[in-house]
This record gives sequence, C-alpha cells and structure tokens, in this order.
Amino acid sequence: MSATLRVAVLSGGRSLERAVSLRSGAHVHDALLRLGHDAHQLEAGPELVAELLRIEPDVAFVAMHGGDGEDGTIQGLLEAIDVPYTGSGAAACLRATNKVLAKHLMEEAGIPTPAFHAFPETSIKELGAAAAMTGVEARLGYPLVVKPAAGGSALGVKFASSTDELPGALVGAFSYDRAVLIERYVRGRDLAVSVIDAETRDERPQALPVVEAVPREEEFYDYESRYEIGMTTFVCPAELPDATTERAQQLAVDVYELLGCRGVARVDLMLEHDSSELWVLETNVVPGMTETSLLPQAADAAGIGFDELVQRMLDSALSVTPEPSSR
Repeated sequence: MSATLRVAVLSGGRSLERAVSLRSGAHVHDALLRLGHDAHQLEAGPELVAELLRIEPDVAFVAMHGGDGEDGTIQGLLEAIDVPYTGSGAAACLRATNKVLAKHLMEEAGIPTPAFHAFPETSIKELGAAAAMTGVEARLGYPLVVKPAAGGSALGVKFASSTDELPGALVGAFSYDRAVLIERYVRGRDLAVSVIDAETRDERPQALPVVEAVPREEEFYDYESRYEIGMTTFVCPAELPDATTERAQQLAVDVYELLGCRGVARVDLMLEHDSSELWVLETNVVPGMTETSLLPQAADAAGIGFDELVQRMLDSALSVTPEPSSR
C-alpha cells in the first residue's frame, strides 16, 4: 500500500457545475479514506488558500469542474503555495478550456475537429460581426451548434436549424460566456475516451475503453442527461468496429499530448453517421468523478477500480513534482 498522505480534496467553487463538483469531491473523499489517507474535503471559496496553508497537504486532489477549477486558476494558486495537485498544469488547462484555442491547435496539428467560427461579444457589438453570419451559414450549413467558448457539461450549448433560430442561439450562448463558438453540427454517436498517465514515465499515456452516451429521451446529451441517474444509457466498451475504437483512442492520446495534459483528461468525440468519420469536439481536464461520470466507468471497464483510479491520480501528481517534505 502507498504511504499515507494528507490530501486536500478541492470541490465546489463559483461555476454552474458546482453541485456536480461537490458530488465528485465527496466520492473522491470517501475513496481516499478507504485507501487510508488523511483526507480533507475543502469547498472552494475566499478562505481556500488560508485553509490549505493551515492543513499543509501533501497533495491536492482537484475536483472543481468548470471555471476556476479548469481554467488554470486553482492550478496557479497551488503552484504558488508549493502544493502538488492532480491533473493538468495551468497552461494545459488554459489550452483545453478555451475551446477556440483548442480547436485552432487541433486544426494546425491535423486532428479532425468540426469546422467552426468564433465570435467575441465585442465583435458583435463594436465591429458589426452580425453581418458576417451569412458567410458562416454558407460555409458551415445548417444545423449549427452554438456554444460558449469556455465551460463544460454542455451548459449553454444551443442549436440552430435555420437563419431565424441563430440569433436566439447566440443570445443563449452569450449568457454563459463573452465569446461563442459556432460549429458545424455532426449528427452521429456521442463518444468519450478518457486518458490517464501511464504507470511509468517512459510509456505513452493510456487510453481507456471508449464510452458511448445514449440519452434516453433527448437527442442531445445535455447537462441533465450527464448527471441524472437513469437519464442516459452508457455503453462501455462502446460497440464499435475494432479499427474505429483504435482510431478514437489514438486521437484521444494525440489531443492529450498536443494540449500538454497530465494525470487524466477526457476527450469527447462524435462518430458521424453519414461518413463514419471521427471528429474531436473538446477536452475536459477535470473529468467528473460522480457515480454517473464517464471516467470511472471507463476505468472500471479497463479493470481499474475507483479507489485504484484515485490512487493513480495521486501518484501521477507526485511524480511530476518534488516529494513532500517531512513535517
């Protein structure tokens, strides 16, 4: 068994994913206690750094979804107070969380991602970008996906099937972020590939079995479908041709390395019905750890139990930073 560690589990925060984050944190906290660690679940707020300085943890387990937990904010704070932490570093978080930047990087690297255009709110108000929508429609065609440039869990994602519906979709997405992404809609199967660091440094990251999410009522895999038990049927491993599985896993590892992720991340893809092509949508650097989350399901299918997954994430965090000094 690994040495006993003092672990601060960071959850909650200001984002719209706060409730899910608290559930992830509680699930991780329970696992840490089973593993014999000295675990402290801390809710992110104005006193968080002071609490961390008081507790002096050996490592922090980041379970904060969205906002400060995924955009590099909490990672930078932890580095400032010299506390190792799970998951990707601040730079990788910034690259992954900014969907526009991530898609540009993927395009440059030759990784298939749906065609898109991005618009900051200021370009609409100050530069007359609304007049460019005709060109967007002509290039991408309908239906279109309109999503906030930052954020996760499908929050703020809207669909437009015609010119008349596009303004309302833009307004809805802008209510979540000051920049939006307009993307070609890919009709197909919703897949996710979680990637974890290998147990030894000389190996490439490990892609876990592919998970397919099949909403039972809504065609779109939305926030409620993701986190309400019974709303979605998950198939893991997904029933795919071997070549498609291998391609999805390879793309996920390629994106993981391109963005500079570490520890763990989840890459979301679509398998297009008409073309059977795979398209990478986005990367989540702090995947959910709830009972319905995709990462634990994929790990279980790979023979990695939840407690082992948590321990591997801790080990990965400590392998890239100096070991904690004795107290």
